[in-house]
Order: sequence, then structure tokens, then C-alpha cells
Amino acid sequence: MIPLSHPLWATPQTKVADTDPASKLTFRVYLAMRDQQGAEAAARAVSDPASADYQKYLTPDQVRERFAADDGTVSQVRNWLSGSGLTVGDLPANKAYVEATGTAGQVSKAFGVQLAKYRVDNRVLRAADKELSLPSALAKNVLGVIGVDQATQLLKPNNTKGTPSDVPPGPGFRNAGPCSDYYGQKIDTTDPAYGGEHLPYAPCGYKPAQLRSAYGVDRVGAAGAGTTVAIVDAFASPTLYSDASEYARRNDPAHPLTQSQFSEQVFPANPVLEPPNQCDAAGWYGEQTLDVEAVHALAPAADILYVGSSDCQDASLDTALNWIVAGHKADIISNSYGDSGENVPASSIVSFSQITIQAALEGIGVYFSSGDSGDNAAVLGHPAADFPASGPWSTAVGGTSLAVGPDGKRMFETGWETGKSVLTNGAYNPGPPGAFQAGAGGGTSVIFKEPYYQKNVVPDALAKQNQKGNTKGRVVPDVSAVADPNTGFLVGQTQTFPDGAYYDQYRIGGTSLASPVFAGIMAVADSLAHHHHGFINPSLYASAGSASLYDVTHVEGAVERVDYANQVDASKGLIVSARKLDYPNLTIHTTPGYDNVTGVGSPNGLAFLLRP
Repeated sequence: MIPLSHPLWATPQTKVADTDPASKLTFRVYLAMRDQQGAEAAARAVSDPASADYQKYLTPDQVRERFAADDGTVSQVRNWLSGSGLTVGDLPANKAYVEATGTAGQVSKAFGVQLAKYRVDNRVLRAADKELSLPSALAKNVLGVIGVDQATQLLKPNNTKGTPSDVPPGPGFRNAGPCSDYYGQKIDTTDPAYGGEHLPYAPCGYKPAQLRSAYGVDRVGAAGAGTTVAIVDAFASPTLYSDASEYARRNDPAHPLTQSQFSEQVFPANPVLEPPNQCDAAGWYGEQTLDVEAVHALAPAADILYVGSSDCQDASLDTALNWIVAGHKADIISNSYGDSGENVPASSIVSFSQITIQAALEGIGVYFSSGDSGDNAAVLGHPAADFPASGPWSTAVGGTSLAVGPDGKRMFETGWETGKSVLTNGAYNPGPPGAFQAGAGGGTSVIFKEPYYQKNVVPDALAKQNQKGNTKGRVVPDVSAVADPNTGFLVGQTQTFPDGAYYDQYRIGGTSLASPVFAGIMAVADSLAHHHHGFINPSLYASAGSASLYDVTHVEGAVERVDYANQVDASKGLIVSARKLDYPNLTIHTTPGYDNVTGVGSPNGLAFLLRP
């Protein structure tokens, strides 16, 4: 039996129907490393500034020779799968898994389960009715199985124009005016005061030069040259490069995105897979466009590799991430998707952990956005951290509200948690601080223990949340960058408007913005240092409290925002609302020092870039 391979949401009460036994699916059997403890120790050694092996990274070949499953194990698993009537696929370069394809009936028989459809989060997803079973001779060499269930179709892009349900592009979206070129430029004196104060109009969307200046990466000249940043998402926008290059031409003409510095690896759809269940391809298009434009904005000389999975299913996203790591195709990986909470099968957790351990061994930094639902209480009914950001071998990037002044300098930065009050009949409803709308994800993991690098930095009061006894858990995020869509980034993309499909621009945010912004900053740091920083958490926490990090603390503030009721023009009227910064009524809070909204802080210019 494979422990915890049965999703908790797959219950008799949520069952909708049996899976058609003739339907086909592709899944993966992940193989354990030969020396898991040795691999983790080596990954720690090359990532820890206190180690004699710091930054002595391994090549993919060295990782495979020292830690990958041996040929005997691979053959044993392949023979069992083929003997069960399943078609066995090619092996990845790092021998991380064996892939197989077959009918639901064959898979059910092989693993001793029944496959059915279950309703979860307004979706209908496939899962087994109990834990998957394996022959005892294989069990010790198998980490888990991914793809039998569809659990990580619950993964979604972490971007927002204002509410968690709004995902671009699909139908066109535009921001209404008035709005400001920089924070505080225009004050709304025509609408009623909010909490006794007339508010500044939200910025129209910060442009690349403003973010480079605010984070102090515009004065070093390195600009990310010599570093490759990979972006992993589902699907592939057909206008991804043309949109990103047009965006740079309009908003950052001194730094064009050339064809030579942009490449794509898009995995074709598997013809035997069931069609993705309620995957929002258009939403993923908006995500990848944001990611590419944000990375290029902060690191205009870096190479960008976009890697698109064939769909949003778990095995497909794993293919993309593992392909990069197995061949060291990039030095930095930015991922802006995640699950609300950590209710995912153990197989997904251990396979993801193994990929990120190999990334650390090779000196690849893996960054995940921390989520856009704050403490998740509004979504799940209880506080929870998001997976995969909660993984101890990834860097979780939280979000901030950023005020950039007329000189391009950072006026202030506070935690992104938004309260919304809509102006109705001359009054704000609800009154200050409004109702929680969206915010940077954070909290304490219930599946990962406190990693060594967080000790003596993360307060015990946070590490012990959601735990039993004196156990301490992994707390996210680790670091933060701009995410608030009300102080967000101007993005450009081809969208579908009432009068046709064409390129247009709008303001966007979410920790989907924070992750590529931070990845771009790290690309500049790599370029400046002439070496790759790899997994930065040990060195990041060693720098906590230093001048290299801007300590993000609570700031009282709010902005006025005007939106089109129909999202594209004023024909259906306008919606005016006040957006409270750093909404206080959550279980996560922005405080001095480490906090579970912004981590150890945000990058502080040259001092951050010159860290070890």
C-alpha cells in the first residue's frame, strides 16, 4: 500500500459516478533515490553559506550517478507495469519516474482500487476509492504515484485583477480612470472621505523602470546577463512572445525582448489523456504573459525559457518542472500556481520534494508564489498554507503593497492583504476596513516540519500554529515582493474585446507577480556575482535583520479604485471602491521582523544583490 495516496476529498458522500473502465489515462510511478538522506545532506551543504561545500553544485550527470534509482529498480518497475497490460513510456534523464498509459480498468486492477468521479471545489475529478497498492517487492523503491487521481487540477494561477475569481485574459479587461502614474499623484476629492481621509487613486500600473528603481536593481549594469530564468505554466499562449515584445517596445524601449533571449518548450497534449476537467486555458495564458513580462522588466538582459505543460493535470506540470531540473535547462525557475491549502496526496508531495532537492543539488533556485487568499480561512474555513509553496526546498514568495514615488523610489511597502468597501449611494459598504477580498498567502504547514534554516528566525508562536504539542512546522512565505493589484504592474496582452481580439494593457497583481519579480531580481544578483545562488533559503534567513532586506511592516493606508462594471468600457457604468492596505482581520499579520505575510522582508537594493 502507498500511504496517503487516497485524496481526503474522495469519499462516498462526494462520489458522482464510476470512471468508465475503457477511458485512458497516463500516470507516473516516482522512484525513490538510492540515498535520500545523502541527497538531502548534499543539497544542504551546497546551499548553506556556513558549509565548506557552499555553491559546489553537482551536474545532472553527477546527481544521476550518485542518487538516481539504479537500473535494476527501473527494470523491476517497468516489468511490473508492462505485465499489468500497461504501455510503458520513455524514462526521463534523471530516472525520476516511470510513465505508463492504460485504461482505467487496467489501472484499477494493477493498484487494487476502483476509480470514480468525485465532486470537490465545484469540480468533478477522478480518484481512487482507497489507498493504492503495490507488490511488496516494489514498495521500498517507490515514492508515490501521480496521475491516477486528478488532485492537482486544483492547482490554479495565483494572479488577480481584484478578486480571486477574476483571471485574465479570455474576455478583455481594462482599468478605468482616474488612476495615478505613481503612488499619491492624484487624490480623490470628489467622492466621500474613507475613514475620514480622501484617498489617492490607485496607480495605473507600475512600469518596468519604476520597479527596477524601487528595488534598486537599476544601477548595477548586470541586468541578469548570463542567467536563464524558466517559467512553468500550463498550456501555451499563441501570442506570448509577440505580446511580451510589444509590451517592452511600448513601456521599456531601451530594453527590447529579443527573439534570441526568449525560447519555449511546450509539451504536446497526450492524445490518450482524458480532456482536462475545467482547466481554464485562457487564465493560464494571462499567467504566463504576466510572468514573462515581469521577469524581463526586472532582468532585461536575462534569457527567458517558457516551459508549458500540455494541460493543468498533475503529471503534466511535473513533466515540465522535472524536464528543466533533469537537464539543468535554467538557473532559476519561477512558478506562479498552487493549491489552496495542503490537501494533496502524499505522492504529489514526495515527488515534488525530490525534484526540488535535485534542483538544490544543481544550484537551481525554485520559486513559488505563496497564494492569493491570505490565510485561506475565507476559502477553506480554517487557516492553511498553500502547497507547493510550503515545500521546504522551494522559496515561497509572499506579497506586498508597494508605494513608488515620483522619483521612482520606494516610499513604503506593507503586507498585501486587501479590504474592499464599495461606494454605494454615497456611503462605503461595508465601512473601514471593508471585507477581505484577496491577499498574500501565508501560514504554517501541517505536512512539513520546521526546516533548519528557519530556526531562531521564525518566532515559535508562528512555527507552532496548526501543530500538535511542541511540534514546529514550516512557515511561509520566505521573502516578498510587490503583489497588490491595487499597486500592481502594468501588463500587456492580446485579449478578446467586443470589437475583436487585439493587444491591450491593464494593471494586474497577485503573488503571481511577486514570484517572477523576485526571480528577476535574483537573476540580476546572479549576473552581478558571476555565480548562481541556487536554493537561497539558508543564506536568506542568515541575512534576516540585515540591511540587505527591507523590513516590511504594517502601514495604515488605502487607495481609491475605479473599475468598469463590464470590465471594458463605461457603457454599463463605473464601480468606485476603497481598497484598504494590509487588512487587519486575519490570522496572519505584517509585523517587524519575520512575519507570515512577507517573510524576512523584500529586497533592499545593492545590499541585497551583493549578498553571498
